[in-house]
Amino acid sequence: MTIAAEQFAGAAEALVGTRFRLHGRCRETGLDCIGLVGSALADCGLTVRYPRGYRLRNADISRWLEFATANGLYGCGGETVRGDVLLIRPGPAQHHLLVALEPDRFVHAHAGLRRVVVQQLAAMAAPLAHWRLQPELETPWQR
Repeated sequence: MTIAAEQFAGAAEALVGTRFRLHGRCRETGLDCIGLVGSALADCGLTVRYPRGYRLRNADISRWLEFATANGLYGCGGETVRGDVLLIRPGPAQHHLLVALEPDRFVHAHAGLRRVVVQQLAAMAAPLAHWRLQPELETPWQR
């Protein structure tokens, strides 16, 4: 794990308790899962490019994939480590981003609980996508 990944995971964890709001991009008014990842990246000094035009249920996930690569995340596989971002499918036409704190413990914006939470998710299906921060990404903590 890199220093950047540790900072990112810590920034996501600091958002626990923030209320949930679809398309939420501000900790004061609420975050959705994209807003959580984006806010944590922004808290690490990165400029974030958010997708538009998605709903709580989506048949097409191309915007999610573009969001990751547009914001310095690259596809990876293997074991999940602190600071990884996973795209999962919790239900039909539902897609959701999680930030890993440990291989089976994640921060995410939970629509049902109406807030950002940390949860143990040990018995989870394989993710649809798995990303890490670009190691060569220039960030304030690497200067």
